[in-house]
Amino acid sequence: MNVEELIEKVVKGEIKLHQVEKYTNDKHLATEVRRKALEKRFNISLKNIGHYSIDPNQVIGKNIENMIGAVQIPMGVAGPLKINGEYAKGEFYIPLATTEGALVASVNRGCSTLTAAGGVKTTVIDDKMTRAPLLKCPDARRAREIAQWTEENLDYLQEKAVSKITRHGKLRGVKPYIVGNNLYLRFEFETADAMGMNMVTIASEEIMNLIEEQFPDVKYLALSGNLCVDKKPNAMNFINGRGKTVIAEAIIPREIVETKLKTTPELIAEVNYRKNLVGSAQAGSYGFNAHFGNIVGAIFLATGQDEAQITEGSHGITLAEVTPEGDLYTSITMPSLEIGTVGGGTRVPTQREALSIMGIAGGGDPPGTNAKKFAEIIAGAVLAGELSLLAAIAAKHLAKAHKELGR
Repeated sequence: MNVEELIEKVVKGEIKLHQVEKYTNDKHLATEVRRKALEKRFNISLKNIGHYSIDPNQVIGKNIENMIGAVQIPMGVAGPLKINGEYAKGEFYIPLATTEGALVASVNRGCSTLTAAGGVKTTVIDDKMTRAPLLKCPDARRAREIAQWTEENLDYLQEKAVSKITRHGKLRGVKPYIVGNNLYLRFEFETADAMGMNMVTIASEEIMNLIEEQFPDVKYLALSGNLCVDKKPNAMNFINGRGKTVIAEAIIPREIVETKLKTTPELIAEVNYRKNLVGSAQAGSYGFNAHFGNIVGAIFLATGQDEAQITEGSHGITLAEVTPEGDLYTSITMPSLEIGTVGGGTRVPTQREALSIMGIAGGGDPPGTNAKKFAEIIAGAVLAGELSLLAAIAAKHLAKAHKELGR
């Protein structure tokens, strides 16, 4: 069958989109066939979607199905940002993929201000990926017995289940939740430089199989009982954390606030209190911040992270207060930053290049250090974005900036 015949059969529905690879070993050609079939069926041109540098042979079956091309998002860079972290030390440039005018410029201004003030101090508070399978038990008392057994046998579960599927993952804890006869086991794993969602999912299934063997009277119902919690706004991750829990903070001298941000520490602190804290409380928000999601989203798209986890990345609290010396103390706390430097979308060449700008492409030495370094860089960038936006609001420059850069 030649290419034109293959396209025609896809147009007519005789060959489904996911079946094209059965008729050619060339994934470049399979991608082209699907795209040309759509063009012919809908009488449209997809020439820009068909213009890309990604190799379909590298991503089909790993990162994408039914590939027809690629979408392009403009990428800018903000920096340098000086970071005084435990893992990120020095000056960094941060790649940001976005179509929102003024965002990169705003983060860049925040980076300049923080660097002039001596940099950002970053601290990783916690590091864990979670999965919470659901077991149906005969009653609540039995659920409690199984929960206690699980808590007392973490080493056994690591040896017999987790170590079978990964060299890098380690089961470090479990938090049980019982609702009636439902037992939710929120497992916590260390996942080195991987974000680790696939790793902990497969490991959790192995654990569930062991528990069913140990307790024949319980039924393993769902690999995710929604207490993990993944890709949804939630109090669980806001309070207990998931992925990296990281804090970025800085003290900015009054003179720098006034010259670079065109406002005062007092005004920034008041805007933050009334907008980010009181306003967010009134809204019932899980994000007591100005726009974490903007910076997290742009970095995630640039570096191949799971874009749905921008949801939890937008959780967090921004603080701003005037020091006794009259300077500005500001910080951001991110409880649930789910990121990695290996696996998933980080394997795609363009995203891997973006990671290389920050010196974090691939695994760290020792394992886990690159992902923690990445968390500190993101936290620093988020603080820069928060500071710049708060200052723009305080100085009443927000609308002006969007008129000049965002239209």
